[in-house]
Amino acid sequence: METPNISSSSFLWYFIRFLVLVCLILCSLETCFTLEESDVKSHLGLEYSHTVQVKSLLPATTCSPYTQGHDKKASVLKVVHKHGPCSHFNQSHKENAPTHTQILEQDQARVNSIHSKRNPKKAIDRRGQRQRDSTTVPALSGSTVGAGDYIVTVGLGTPKKQLSLTFDTGSDLTWTQCRPCIRPCYKQVDPIFDPSVSSSYANVSCNSVVCSQLKSGTGYAPACATSTCVYTTAYGDGSISVGFFAKETITLTSTDVFDGFLFGCGKINQGLFRGSAGLLGLGRDSISFVEQTAAKYGRFFSYCLPSTSSSTGFLSFGREKRGRASKGVKFTRLATLPQKEYSSLYGINLVGITVGGRKLPISISVFKTSGTIIDSGTVITRLPPQAYSALRAAFQQGMKSYPRAPAISILDTCYDFSSYETVNIPKIAISFKGGLTLDLDGTGIIYPVTASQACLAFAANKNDSDIAVFGNVQQLKLEVVYDVDKGKLGFASGGCL
Repeated sequence: METPNISSSSFLWYFIRFLVLVCLILCSLETCFTLEESDVKSHLGLEYSHTVQVKSLLPATTCSPYTQGHDKKASVLKVVHKHGPCSHFNQSHKENAPTHTQILEQDQARVNSIHSKRNPKKAIDRRGQRQRDSTTVPALSGSTVGAGDYIVTVGLGTPKKQLSLTFDTGSDLTWTQCRPCIRPCYKQVDPIFDPSVSSSYANVSCNSVVCSQLKSGTGYAPACATSTCVYTTAYGDGSISVGFFAKETITLTSTDVFDGFLFGCGKINQGLFRGSAGLLGLGRDSISFVEQTAAKYGRFFSYCLPSTSSSTGFLSFGREKRGRASKGVKFTRLATLPQKEYSSLYGINLVGITVGGRKLPISISVFKTSGTIIDSGTVITRLPPQAYSALRAAFQQGMKSYPRAPAISILDTCYDFSSYETVNIPKIAISFKGGLTLDLDGTGIIYPVTASQACLAFAANKNDSDIAVFGNVQQLKLEVVYDVDKGKLGFASGGCL
């Protein structure tokens, strides 16, 4: 066989071509490995999912307080979860901490109460029935029916007494338990307020104009006892508070003091109120805290709910007194609800839902039929059945690689994460009228019972005509901004951790 005769010039030519080819290959590889992170995520399908550490979904045993600063002049109250390590309730009433089943049952009772506003007689019947059904359920909160476990501390009276109150955008009347109780006082962590030792306390007369305003704020006409205005407020779980409608000095900070604040001095208080001293009403009625302080704060407030019970958040009043996240706030218009029974609630126009980057095929008429409110006291977001079915199907498709876990109470879509350190959860976005799309944090999608039972944090209403409720799990880590004067509701990410 003859050996090929390759000249030195030909060899050099082939060698140069080989080097060029190698360089092209290396260049292509380098390009592959220098792709933007978003391109890689898109290629792997991670652009539309949250990668979440399982342990981050579960509360810790030690308090991790929110440390970002506010305006030094800000009217800011610290928000804590009642049963978490950041709360003094945790030590004093640890035995009263509810189970997740009880929290969810109470949450459903609260939603039933909201839905029953259209029929007051039906609400009374439900209260009585629910009271009989719930005699073995331990006390959960001092708010309206439900598991409204977020509390703030305010001062009441002169000299002021510190009281821990559940704050609630779904209620108007602020009230606290007062000595002497006509019936045995329920147990609360703070000393019970005694109006006889306050120099600024005064009862409201039956004949006063403000007494007649009680019905719109509580749903019950006022009564009269020895010329003193008597309020009644009752909730869907059978809990009630009855007492004197009065004026008192309420203190938020050293510079935020309000004289003549109208509140309920509770003499008969029964039901699920043990632990907290009462309620701070942040609704839209004239007797709410928001309306009574409008001259100073301009009907403007915001809050951030802590992401777990082991962290803290804030409740802030005043337009210029907001957290760092507020610079990125995006607004939607507050809605006027057609049902007059819901006039003191905060209506919003929900128009669509996106799961894993795909908008669900839900007609906007589904949301228009029900209407929607945002509520700080409802835990789990409630959707019209048609909307929830579409959401659940899309979410289950995105979670098909994870083992299922048993349902719990109202939550029917649960997973077992006990064998995972991290999980990929489909992103969920809520769209509102006006172009605002709110991307939910991972903590706003999953309700963690345990690592082996983590559930989709949405549930269906019974009927498509029942009002939808945007609950507090979906509000976690967000600064939620209520500009009531301008008829706007805003959200900003990174409100608190």
